[in-house]
Amino acid sequence: MKTIVIFGASSGLGLAAVRYFASQDFNVVGIARNPQKEESLGSLCQQLIACDATDVNAVEAAVSQLPKDAVVLSTMGSFRSDKPVDYIGHRYLVDALERQGINRLLLVTSLGCGDSWQYLSERARVGFGAAVREKSLAEAWLASSSLDYTILRPGGLKDGEVTERGELSQHVEVHGAIHRSEVARLVHQLLLNDASIGQIYQCVDPTVSYY
Repeated sequence: MKTIVIFGASSGLGLAAVRYFASQDFNVVGIARNPQKEESLGSLCQQLIACDATDVNAVEAAVSQLPKDAVVLSTMGSFRSDKPVDYIGHRYLVDALERQGINRLLLVTSLGCGDSWQYLSERARVGFGAAVREKSLAEAWLASSSLDYTILRPGGLKDGEVTERGELSQHVEVHGAIHRSEVARLVHQLLLNDASIGQIYQCVDPTVSYY
């Protein structure tokens, strides 16, 4: 049974991913600043690790507990936080994975990162542009690492069931929303495909309304 390690496991997309991969019979290792924040993690995860990813020593300690053949998924983010994790947390994580010889990382960021910044509206840039820029820095750090990486940029995230209608794309302008559980399904799809290594994708679901 494959092990998947999920950073940011206690809420939002990370929690949706924990629920999805537990349902697919993965060994799930959940990592979060406060794993006790979500009671269900105890029954969904084979292992829980508390880690403040803005603390380099905490990241090193967490990664040192992971099996070498683990697949790592990071959903970490900190919109409007006084202590943003988006860039520095991922810098620490990438560096720690390299040192431990754990090679596979799928990073979830958002539409608007990297070369898709040009498609963000002025309103979006004002509203959450700072977080997008932090995530773009994380993407750049990962892309210049030695890891077998994949980057996924979803549209607006909403709660809801797996729809099987989410669409992956590359190098085109897209806008829209998607359920967190559907993003988790697409993550699984990408992890099963070695051709996704070294690639950046975006995803939205045309059946899900943004509003």
